[in-house]
Amino acid sequence: MICKVIETDRLILKVLDESHAAEVLAFYEKNKCFLKPWEAYRHEKFFTLETQKVHLRLDGIGMQKGDMVRYWIYEKGSKNTDVMGTVSITNIIRGVFKSCYLGYKISEDKAGQGLMYEAVTAVVDLAFNQLKLHRIEANIMPHNIASIRMISKCGFVNEGLARKYLMINGKWEDHIHFVKINDDLEG
Repeated sequence: MICKVIETDRLILKVLDESHAAEVLAFYEKNKCFLKPWEAYRHEKFFTLETQKVHLRLDGIGMQKGDMVRYWIYEKGSKNTDVMGTVSITNIIRGVFKSCYLGYKISEDKAGQGLMYEAVTAVVDLAFNQLKLHRIEANIMPHNIASIRMISKCGFVNEGLARKYLMINGKWEDHIHFVKINDDLEG
């Protein structure tokens, strides 16, 4: 069973269900312009309560199947209960691969404060120590300097450029392929 709550020095990371759809929707609405250059095209229907309920329901199903885990980030000790970001591991593959993809995003007003580094570090720890995964992959567009800096600080290594790797905001974008290996995992 995956931890539903992780606490760090400054953050609380929580697995959310459909009852939190309004909080998630508020995060996306608040950061719509900020996130647009880094994400898949979002149809206006994405920015509805019903769509966010569906996404949270699907996250729950993915977690039950062991395919993924998504945490929503809150500031510890704050009276503010706004979601300030999310970090996830998805496409978890077991067997001889023991690998997953890392994804993350943070609210514009919280960027550059080291909060995502703290959240990613906690989720990497969970992936390696609780889920016993061997490899975590993160793919970042070359011009996303802040994300490259943060993921490198987390110990991820650049394994090369994947040309036209993902469709971001309606255009095929190159991505730098970053990887972190769990050297403590025995065979």
